[in-house]
Amino acid sequence: MRNSSFWWIIITIMVLVDIYAFFAIRSLLHDSSPKARTIFTVGYWSVSIFALVVLLLLPYFQFQPQNNIIRSTIFAIVFALFFAKLLATLFFLVDDARRGVQWMAGKLFSINNEVSEVSGSDGQGISRSHFLTWLGIAAGGGIFSTFVFGLSNKYNYQVKRIKIAFENLPAAFKGLKIVHISDIHSGSFTNKPAVNKGIDKILNEKPDVILFTGDLVNNQSNEMNNYIDIFSRLKAPMGVYSTLGNHDYGDYFTWKTIDEKRANLERIKAIHKELGWRLMLDEHLPLQKEKATIGLIGVQNISGRGNFHSYGSISKAMDGAEYPFKILMSHDPSHWDKEVLTTYKDIDLTLSGHTHGMQFGVELPGFRWSPVKYVYHRWAGLYEEAHQKLYVNRGFGFIGYPGRVGIMPEITVIELA
Repeated sequence: MRNSSFWWIIITIMVLVDIYAFFAIRSLLHDSSPKARTIFTVGYWSVSIFALVVLLLLPYFQFQPQNNIIRSTIFAIVFALFFAKLLATLFFLVDDARRGVQWMAGKLFSINNEVSEVSGSDGQGISRSHFLTWLGIAAGGGIFSTFVFGLSNKYNYQVKRIKIAFENLPAAFKGLKIVHISDIHSGSFTNKPAVNKGIDKILNEKPDVILFTGDLVNNQSNEMNNYIDIFSRLKAPMGVYSTLGNHDYGDYFTWKTIDEKRANLERIKAIHKELGWRLMLDEHLPLQKEKATIGLIGVQNISGRGNFHSYGSISKAMDGAEYPFKILMSHDPSHWDKEVLTTYKDIDLTLSGHTHGMQFGVELPGFRWSPVKYVYHRWAGLYEEAHQKLYVNRGFGFIGYPGRVGIMPEITVIELA
């Protein structure tokens, strides 16, 4: 069993949250009939035990890319239920903190009068607030509905256009249009026509060059079998270039032999070629326009944090890269802080992906938030340090939760100026 400690931690948290939420919600049924309380108890724990069984069995299955709609739907429901109960529990905790303070105040100041609640008290000490309990249930129900609605957004491709100016960009490249995509995760797809519409959106932009920054698959090369014809449609006058992401190496799948894992990686590399993409493995090459030249650098996955393996070498990729302007493709944005900002200050623009914006968050004018920000400081959009710039794509595909809430799948159109 892979990552067993992780799963047991998640399951333990789920059990604790379930028990706590159960007793908090059941307090609303104090005046209900025994039959109603029994129906609630049976229904609550039937759903909770089903969700726990799903999580217990999940690590034992190697899911194939085909016929995974049912698996994705079940996972989404379990995921949404957990976060709904977790959010509701926050309100229950606030209520319990209130009750605790009142109890201590009564002990300290000898307050013997019974505390009367809007919800009523049974005369047995400080009762739970029905208002806060219902507020917690409403909040949990809201987040559950949001995650369910988010299932419909997984192919809702958003085109984000951005113009980035550089003082040292050769004049011939002013106005160059780059389409940047990342994190395709073909093993998660279940709707080929919807994916094809995403490719149409890219082609309608008529980019000069297309750059893909890794994670073609979730684990296995055969996840691309049904999508080679679609992604091979991507063409641009200056070419389509790609790199590898952490999922492309097969690190999250149990292989029978190490040779099988190596063969899978080699097949993924071959697929890039079949697509007509130039896969860049720790190397650089020139992009030419008129009589001017800029450099494109591509590295294998290099992680700056977390437990992700680093396979690439930027020093190898940069060897001999003498260009007046440089673009780096590096899957993990934490690499920018780890090496690019500190050692390779002549790299002007870095393109990354990896975070997906956690596929959950809020993006409003002047305000952006996602839980992933507590793990990755650079998690979506444009970042600047002195003359160096980083753009983090929110991902074309999805993994884990089969949907998007607030953070839509992204096609980035970058115009150099």
